[in-house]
Amino acid sequence: MNWYSLIFGTLSWSQLPQNPIAWFGACCVLLGGLVVLGIITYNKFWTRLWKEWLTSVDPKRIGVMYLVVAAIMLARGGVDALLMRAQQATSVGDSQGILTAQHFQEIFSAHGSIMIFFVAMGFMFGLINLILPLQIGARDVAFPFLNSLSFWLFAAGAVLVNVSLVLGDFSAAGWLAYPPLSELAYSPTVGVDYWLWSLQISGIGSLLSGVNFLVTIVRMRCKGMTYMKMPMFVWSVFGAMWLVVVSFPILTVTLALLALDRTAGMHFFTAGFGGNMMMYVNLIWAWGHPEVYILILPAFGIFSEVVPVFSGKKLAGYTSMVLSIMAIVALSFLVWLHHFFTMGAGADVNAFFGIMTAVIAIPTGVKIFNWIFTMYKGRIRFTTPMLWFMGFVVLFTLGGIAGVVMAEPPADYQLHNSLFLVAHFHTMIVSGVLFGYFAGLTYWFPKIFGFRLDERLGRRAFWFWLFGFILAFGPLYVLGLMGATRRIDHYAAATGWQGWFIIAAIGAVLIACGFITQIMQLVHSIKCRNDRRDTTGDPWNGRTLEWSVVSPAPFYNFATLPVVEQRDPFWYSKGSQLLKQETYEDIVMPKNTSAGLIIAGFVFLCAFGIVWHMWLLVGIALLGAIITVLVRVFSEETEYVVTASEVERIERMHTI
Repeated sequence: MNWYSLIFGTLSWSQLPQNPIAWFGACCVLLGGLVVLGIITYNKFWTRLWKEWLTSVDPKRIGVMYLVVAAIMLARGGVDALLMRAQQATSVGDSQGILTAQHFQEIFSAHGSIMIFFVAMGFMFGLINLILPLQIGARDVAFPFLNSLSFWLFAAGAVLVNVSLVLGDFSAAGWLAYPPLSELAYSPTVGVDYWLWSLQISGIGSLLSGVNFLVTIVRMRCKGMTYMKMPMFVWSVFGAMWLVVVSFPILTVTLALLALDRTAGMHFFTAGFGGNMMMYVNLIWAWGHPEVYILILPAFGIFSEVVPVFSGKKLAGYTSMVLSIMAIVALSFLVWLHHFFTMGAGADVNAFFGIMTAVIAIPTGVKIFNWIFTMYKGRIRFTTPMLWFMGFVVLFTLGGIAGVVMAEPPADYQLHNSLFLVAHFHTMIVSGVLFGYFAGLTYWFPKIFGFRLDERLGRRAFWFWLFGFILAFGPLYVLGLMGATRRIDHYAAATGWQGWFIIAAIGAVLIACGFITQIMQLVHSIKCRNDRRDTTGDPWNGRTLEWSVVSPAPFYNFATLPVVEQRDPFWYSKGSQLLKQETYEDIVMPKNTSAGLIIAGFVFLCAFGIVWHMWLLVGIALLGAIITVLVRVFSEETEYVVTASEVERIERMHTI
């Protein structure tokens, strides 16, 4: 090994993008980064950015940063989707389309990985950070530093994904990288390594967040808030975090074993030397199907907050809603094998998992009916959050029916690996997860920032998303029944599929218009924020504790910790002074720290070094991460005391 390979590993100039579209993507990433740095420098924001945001342990600021990263990754993943749809709409017969087969597979893999790990998970943890402590009457999360570290690991994974646009390539083995395609013999480039380590880093951050929020709910609820008095959003997060704590170690181990196969010459999943490819598939889906419910349960919790508020009624069937959440948590570990009914496990195994897949639809159906019963005879206000819910009910119900169809092993033999499956999965994730988080973001936006989003543009964005989704994925159900398999980048003219792919491409463009409209909504709302400012804390006539504090909530959340005597405490205490006391005591809050950012930076460099076999960098980065962790562990915890006079000044300033 010479000095060049020790320092730079396999990295060379030949690893720069090799085709025009890849070059354009790399230039966009670099130019976007330079523009952001230029704006920050021009406005002299660096000091404020460092002190108030990058080193913050305030869950509300961390939540906003989660949302920013998730929105950026949504744009990246959306561009990937547009490229795939453009390729499929133009690649027929003699026309080869705009992408090479290899580039199409890379985009396919990147799109799925980004949307699940860095968009859906980002929006979920962002809203949990912002709302969970407020809803349980807590000033902070259980482990503030761990919360900061979790975010920066998530951000480091997102950066590593985008580095693949500039240096090397990305995985072409699909968004879950099944062996043998993901093994070194069939994917000799760095693409799978980029995929593997970006998910490993962000996955560890997610596991730490799961532990943090679970302990927060168990140990930090305000006085009087028993489990059966918790808001439904808190219950949904409680169920989701149990799933995170139990399932994400499976992902961590699975990715570690695949990394050992690729980097250290092991044979856990290779066909020879005692390896077993199906062991990987079992392990990845033992994590992967609970992951679906990790994402969707908090969205269910959001809908359970939105529907009662905009129906003017209390939630119907609180106890049954709680039981359905916990039933979903338990059953989610008994359905993973329906993802590979065709592996030949036998009729008994397939029958069991088919029955379990049908059974798990029951608690979900309970929720749908309870939301409808809540709306029944209510004074419904069709605000933007409520529109997102209505769109969800229609699409999610149809997608759920398709899922029950595929729960039958004989039907799955015909539909497996087809575009019917792709349409079903997107129906559940987009309508169930994204629509839920869009509803939550709109509903809680005035609590987060102190002013409301523009309703007119919000409605337009919703209709773009709704009709765009129907056009984008409705044809995929038809194409799947006609025999079109997924991951297809070129097909014969005789199939007659092109018309359906063109309609799907038009739908993707409408969804892009919806996303652009949401950006316009945000920009317009910021410009007109003084006209929409809400400092009273209750713009929607809300029900739960988060609306009892001023908007945006101060960094300590509650000047005096509330006492809860019933469900929906703010709803029943309006007009009284139950949650507002005249005397304040000094509040102790943790000080900001840069340790989380530094550790995540070293972890990123370590992962980048492993990808390119830059072993000197790996050693230095690993040593730096270990030293930073030890310094943090053995250093004294620094705290900031907020005096009673400062609390009164902050409260008075918010009121004005």
